Amino acid sequence: ATSFLFTEYQYVGVFMVAFAVLIFVFLGSVKGFSTSTQQCTYDTTKQCKPALFTAVFSTISFILGAVTSVISGFLGMKIATYANARTTLEARKGVGKAFIVAFRSGAVMGFLLAANGLLVLYITINLFKIYYGDDWEGLFEAITGYGLGGSSMALFGRVGGGIYTKAADVGADLVGKVERNIPEDDPRNPAVIADNVGDNVGDIAGMGSDLFGSYAESSCAALVVASISSFGNTHDFTAMMYPLLISSVGILVCLLTTLVATDFFEVKTVKEIEPALKNQLIISTFLMTLGIALISWIALPYSFTIFNFGVQKEVKNWELFLCVSVGLWAGLIIGFVTEYYTSNAYSPVQDVADSCRTGAATNVIFGLALGYKSVIIPIFAIAISIFVSFSFAAMYGVAVAALGMLSTIATGLAIDAYGPISDNAGGIAEMAGMSHRIRERTDALDAAGNTTAAIGKGFAIGSAALVSLALFGAFVSRAEITTVDVLTPKVFIGLLVGAMLPYWFSAMTMKSVGSAALKMVEEVRRQFNTIPGLMEGTAKPDYATCVKISTDASIKEMIPPGALVMLTPLIVGIFFGVETLSGVLAGSLVSGVQIAISASNTGGAWDNAKKYIEAGASEHARTLGPKGSDPHKAAVIGDTVGDPLKDTSGPSLNILIKLMAVESLVFAPFFATHGGLLFKIF
Repeated sequence: ATSFLFTEYQYVGVFMVAFAVLIFVFLGSVKGFSTSTQQCTYDTTKQCKPALFTAVFSTISFILGAVTSVISGFLGMKIATYANARTTLEARKGVGKAFIVAFRSGAVMGFLLAANGLLVLYITINLFKIYYGDDWEGLFEAITGYGLGGSSMALFGRVGGGIYTKAADVGADLVGKVERNIPEDDPRNPAVIADNVGDNVGDIAGMGSDLFGSYAESSCAALVVASISSFGNTHDFTAMMYPLLISSVGILVCLLTTLVATDFFEVKTVKEIEPALKNQLIISTFLMTLGIALISWIALPYSFTIFNFGVQKEVKNWELFLCVSVGLWAGLIIGFVTEYYTSNAYSPVQDVADSCRTGAATNVIFGLALGYKSVIIPIFAIAISIFVSFSFAAMYGVAVAALGMLSTIATGLAIDAYGPISDNAGGIAEMAGMSHRIRERTDALDAAGNTTAAIGKGFAIGSAALVSLALFGAFVSRAEITTVDVLTPKVFIGLLVGAMLPYWFSAMTMKSVGSAALKMVEEVRRQFNTIPGLMEGTAKPDYATCVKISTDASIKEMIPPGALVMLTPLIVGIFFGVETLSGVLAGSLVSGVQIAISASNTGGAWDNAKKYIEAGASEHARTLGPKGSDPHKAAVIGDTVGDPLKDTSGPSLNILIKLMAVESLVFAPFFATHGGLLFKIF
């Protein structure tokens, strides 16, 4: 796992340096690299620091964001690789002990990430303030680079890791389970090491960077809008830091909440695992609501104004409290809807499992329908929270609603990272030849983990929608557009193209997984056919070749989707201008959210339908047969189709939405002065 991440980071490092140079050149050229002070964009009576220095500081904060993102992902993966063997060993003592180890390791990663993001951001703001002094508008414009850095690394981590893990997973499942009838994670299977490494690289390092990116961007969006509101004009530093205060209260709340799962109420039996994880979400949300009320009362003045597309809108402190709370509770609703559609305790997944009686085709049809249906309630939840928060506090409201959703990020990540850790624990138990009792315990942990991973993805997607809308608002303000009119052809063509981008992106990532899996299947078959004594267990397979296939594929294949996302805003902004770009951003947000939710829930449901049949816990599940029956094989095919959906294209889409928005915001000064070349020519 470490060697893969290092290889990946070498390639990404080169890209990072190149992009940092781009940021500097583009933003520096806004005023022709002059070092004299300029008029402020919003308050023209004041003088602001030169554009050249904003370019320098934007570049620095971009690099800081990227490095923090990489470190978060890497440390998370380190913790996970230590934790999974310990979980397996603890499973000998019983399911409760194993649960505590897996959960605590997830929590370590959650706190590490939340704290890292907050610490670096806070230090950066204070250091930049030494130079900027009273020019807060320039200061927080430079800080937006932090979000861009965090998310661009997350994109490569998510796509690269997703391709890696799913190529191995699909290859191992198709040959091992369907053709050779050997159990999952059997050490005779050549792709098994690559599969287990992939869980750490994709699910843990990728997820970590992804949520860190969301977190950095929503903070940046809120800060940019606040810096041109009364907080920034009166230089009220405490109120200005309100977005960071929300997150810091979140860390304290999550500390309390984690103790509930591990110390106050110990998990003893399998039945208690899922409720314990769900209670984490509920308790943290309740406590957080109180925390936000407290912080809004202490940190904010009673009445203040928020910048709203050219006018200042008056807002009271209780209205902001409601904005944050509505985001927080929308997150909880999305989490529970996701759970309903992906957990095998409820009818949707059981119906999908039942459809396996008639083969893989009906399974696929039912699974797709479930995914599309699961979009309905989350979209309403997001829509309501946008309406409420926007009515109260304009774009600032939307940004803090996103922060509200992410405020319990430490708990969210704990229950999310818990999934891959227990999955790997099962793999280790199987490979070490431990008794089937232990495998049953780790499987029980893993089934709960699948659902919690889906809940984590739901949070990531929901917050991405709010974050990118807030960034979109900040971009529109910064690019000095007063209204975005859908009926102008410039904007409408942008909408159409933007809505198409998530499909193009998904096509790239799905195809990459498919072609890498094809290579993997051929390699695994070759080994089973040519290595004598492999099936009997007397000879060892060649694991290294499979690891190499996954590594090469993911490094090579992560470049085109990454380039698509990073270059689109630049090309559109430079050649078509800010109006078309605002159309593209709106289009990609609207279509990306739908595809992301449906893809990740479809995949999660198929995976759990397969687990439902395998566990045979109910009368209905036992009629569908033991492992190896026809319905089970149909379920495995569904699971395999769903793998790239739920772990590669689904989760990467929310990064696509956010990344394009934050990139447009960072380059907004350049696009506003030099953009729209094609329309200028004609």
